[in-house]
Amino acid sequence: MKKLILSAAIVLGGLSMQAGNTVVTNSIISSINIQDEYKEIDAVPAAIKTALDNAYPGVKLEKAYINEKKEYKIEISVRDVKSVVYTDAQGNILKK
Repeated sequence: MKKLILSAAIVLGGLSMQAGNTVVTNSIISSINIQDEYKEIDAVPAAIKTALDNAYPGVKLEKAYINEKKEYKIEISVRDVKSVVYTDAQGNILKK
C-alpha cells in the first residue's frame, strides 16, 4: 500500500511540474525604410544619356526619378537585363 501511495504521489508531482506557468512574450519587430523621396520624371538631361550610353552600350532607359538633392535614379535595361543606376545631374554614376 505504501508503494502505491508513493507511486501516485510521484506521478502527480511530476504532472504538476509540467502544468507550471508558461511565459508568453510577444516581440514586435518594426522596420523603417529610409529612402530619399524620388519623383518620377519624363526626361533626363542629355549629359546623363551620354554617360549611360558610354558606360552601358545598348542601354535602354525604362524609368527615371529625381530627388531633392538633384540625384537621379534611373531604371535601365541592357540586353533584357534590368538594373538601377544612380547618377548626378552631370551624368556621374553614384555608388549606392
